[in-house]
Amino acid sequence: MSIHDLPAVNASLNAISGVLLVIGYALMRARKIDLHRRVMIGAFAASSLFLVCYVVYHAQVGSVRFTRQGFVRPLYFTILITHVTLAAVVLPLAIVTLSRGLSSRYPQHRRVARWTFPIWLYVSVTGVLVYVLLYQPTWLL
Repeated sequence: MSIHDLPAVNASLNAISGVLLVIGYALMRARKIDLHRRVMIGAFAASSLFLVCYVVYHAQVGSVRFTRQGFVRPLYFTILITHVTLAAVVLPLAIVTLSRGLSSRYPQHRRVARWTFPIWLYVSVTGVLVYVLLYQPTWLL
């Protein structure tokens, strides 16, 4: 594996995190708290591994220019700006949410998880979209 494989790895980790978030939400709704806890730790691990890979990649490669034109250009930048902004917000939210859940502070956990879940899910999904728009051939879109 080379450094240039990391964007695909990052997109995969974002997708895994998103899927685990949805599964974790469903498990919580079904009151399967132990499974919910395990799946959410997995989502946090996938997102943490993403962050490490992202930093390694961009430390080596730098920023990647978006060269496409037309309708996809403003779409890409809208997704990218919201993704980056909310990614900065979700990191502390996820840490607080996870720590409150693991320390059995459930009322406080629920209060912050109501905000963390949709933001984290949005960041995971838009992370995959950023990858597709930036790295995949134009004929796919």
